[in-house]
Amino acid sequence: MWLILAFLSAAFLGVYDSLKKKSLKDNAVLPVLFLNTLFSSLIFLPFIIMSQSGLLSDGSIFHVAQGTWEEHRYIVGKALIVLSSWVLGYFGMKHLPLTIVGPINATRPVMVLIGALLLFGERLNLWQWAGVLLAVASFFLLSRSGRKEGIDFKHDRWIYMIVGAAMLGALSGLYDKYLMAPQSEGGVGLDRMMVQSWYNIYQCFMMLAMLLLLWWPKRKHTTPFRWDWAIIGISLFLSTADFLYFYSLSLPTAMISIVSMIRRGSVVVSFICGALFFHEKNLRAKAVDLALVLLGMLCLYIGS
Repeated sequence: MWLILAFLSAAFLGVYDSLKKKSLKDNAVLPVLFLNTLFSSLIFLPFIIMSQSGLLSDGSIFHVAQGTWEEHRYIVGKALIVLSSWVLGYFGMKHLPLTIVGPINATRPVMVLIGALLLFGERLNLWQWAGVLLAVASFFLLSRSGRKEGIDFKHDRWIYMIVGAAMLGALSGLYDKYLMAPQSEGGVGLDRMMVQSWYNIYQCFMMLAMLLLLWWPKRKHTTPFRWDWAIIGISLFLSTADFLYFYSLSLPTAMISIVSMIRRGSVVVSFICGALFFHEKNLRAKAVDLALVLLGMLCLYIGS
């Protein structure tokens, strides 16, 4: 069951990445990101209200546990990690082709695997090491493809932002497993809906502060904001992808390394959208790089 949920989450995440690219085209980044957090919060706010008023029973998959401040502090930490990843990722995606961003993001399972090795004591077998080496090789090949479009991986700040976003995203994945693992297994044992609902709300307030302090005073001297209906689509597809992701992780037999790997399969959807709708270049070379990433993910799957 958790595998099916992970694959569905990947499909929605691929569409989310494509809508994000569309909404950021010639647009101000911080207002788009704020609206994303705002609409995502509005999606989950009714579940919080209905849960606390008793309209949603504890047995409902949409029920949001109330939680204590001690538990909410963990969720605030989750919001900080995710928002930091999003800020870097949004700026990077605005200035880079989707067919470059997608394969870089697809290396997150390797980062998660290494993190799981360091934090949870997992050990890599030969298949997993093969997956790691293929992911590293694909990154270097992707840098070669990027040079044809004037993108120098060593000196391009947008590349560094995407890599930073991927690393923080991997950290967030490990943190998710820790938050929702039972206390008997060393986790915090938080309710998955509580985590997803409240981290969106905390992010919204954080982004509002950033918007007012960083963007609003300089709005007339930077890229102007324009409304795009794709912004609503970002929140809808991301919220659905995350709901399926959290639900998958909450199941007892779920493995964070496998779920994270499958979730990164969203790169296939975003790559196709980059080719069809954004008419990006050097697709043949990038397709080879993407194939190596997917092969590496397959090796991780076999090894796990």
